[in-house]
Amino acid sequence: MKKKIIILSCDPNSINSEIIYKSWKKLSNSLKRKIYIISNYNLLQKQFKKLKLPIKIINLNNNNLSSNNTNLKIINVDLKFKNPFLVPKKASSKFVQNSLEMAHKIALKKNIKGIINCAINKTLLDKKKSGVTEFLAKKCKIYNDSEVMMIRNNKLSVCPITTHIDIKDISKKLTIKKIVTKVNTINSWFIKKFKRKPNIGILGLNPHNAEFRKNSEEILKIIPAINKLKKKKINLKGPLIPDVVFIKDYKNFDIIVGMYHDQILSPFKSLYKYNAINVTLGLKYLRVSPDHGVAVDLIGKDKADETSLLRCINFVNQFGK
Repeated sequence: MKKKIIILSCDPNSINSEIIYKSWKKLSNSLKRKIYIISNYNLLQKQFKKLKLPIKIINLNNNNLSSNNTNLKIINVDLKFKNPFLVPKKASSKFVQNSLEMAHKIALKKNIKGIINCAINKTLLDKKKSGVTEFLAKKCKIYNDSEVMMIRNNKLSVCPITTHIDIKDISKKLTIKKIVTKVNTINSWFIKKFKRKPNIGILGLNPHNAEFRKNSEEILKIIPAINKLKKKKINLKGPLIPDVVFIKDYKNFDIIVGMYHDQILSPFKSLYKYNAINVTLGLKYLRVSPDHGVAVDLIGKDKADETSLLRCINFVNQFGK
């Protein structure tokens, strides 16, 4: 039996049903046979009807993964709603978390290539606005900072050391151990997938690397971490100056590691737009997601771009276990 690809429709108040439909229409039959959608059958049925998207979907009872036809196959998760595009936050939150729980359990099985979650409003996961990376790391019982968020395409990958936290908390969350652990995860993953050592650039935290003042994070945390990593024969350079590296120097690296979320994601998205996927490294299975949000302003306008989801599907198909 061919290994399966699991896609979660996730946030019901989003463009997710539209991009699932648009992606599905572009997939080969061989890929369609591998794909299963974790969602609510009635929700998708009503959303497709309201959006006037003609597609046949089937409800798989008891999470049966033996069906391999080319219809859109739904693994049903309970959800109560009246308006399919105005699902209350409490119901949406429970639905998203139950969907992720189900995907996690399914992904631990040996016949799964990986899971793809469509966009989620992070407030549906918890009050701290943590993302799917952190949610699934807890499910996998990873508490040593070895999970990593990677945004990538065929030209470049970027990884933040700290993820969904406020700017004021970055410095205290940044440690030598955290930097070393995450870069080790990045290096090992790249070698495993691409059979060669990556060239890694590591950014400083402060403007102009704080001129390397003796009490700066660069001197106290980042440079000591870099020195430890160099002793492991990892190919890296840094700390690079954040405000100039994305002019041209980024082209010399496979991966740029930044100290916080927007430090690397903002310039990356300016360069590549939708040409990217979000990959979580260090889990017990492969997890990816499109690199965009729920885009509530685009719901029902037929303007949602399915490019990132298609790249997710192709990536999981190629690199999944």
